[in-house]
Parts: sequence; C-alpha cells; structure tokens
Amino acid sequence: MARAARDLRYYTARRGSAQLIEPKEESEIVVFGSTVTFDRDDGRRQTFRIVGEDEANAAEGSVSYASPLARALIGTAAGDKATLQGAEVDVVAVD
Repeated sequence: MARAARDLRYYTARRGSAQLIEPKEESEIVVFGSTVTFDRDDGRRQTFRIVGEDEANAAEGSVSYASPLARALIGTAAGDKATLQGAEVDVVAVD
C-alpha cells in the first residue's frame, strides 16, 4: 500500500507540473516535438519523435528530449551531421 501511495504522489506531482508545449510552425531545425529521420553509418535509417520523459518509448519511435540521441540531434537540420556515441549520423528529414 505504501508503494502505491508513493507512486500516486509522484504522478500527481508530475501531472501538476506538466506544461503543454504547442508544436512550432514547420520548423526546419530539430526541436522538442520534432520527428527526425537520420541515417547511421551502418546503413540503417531511423526515425524518432522527441518528446517528454513520461512519453518516451523507443520501441514505439519516441525518445526523451533528455536522451543522448535527442541531445545530439536538437539544433540540427536536414543535411546536417550529428555525432552519436562516437559515430556520425546524417540528418535526412525534420518534420
């Protein structure tokens, strides 16, 4: 019961401090809320949406803005290169 009460307090506090972020008008630069597609050196093409910590689920294609992946991509645009885990990735598209 104590664990359930602790979890309830945690999620109540998170909900109380949550802020709705409206998407920017068609930004060409990767920002919070962007969906970014990039190519890795090994030929894989991946697409992720940058979201808040509570929404992140890499298996479903969303990563937290605080993740190393998002931090490497934020501020880039299509055609740019970013360094991720010591390897370069090519940003293909930003939606």
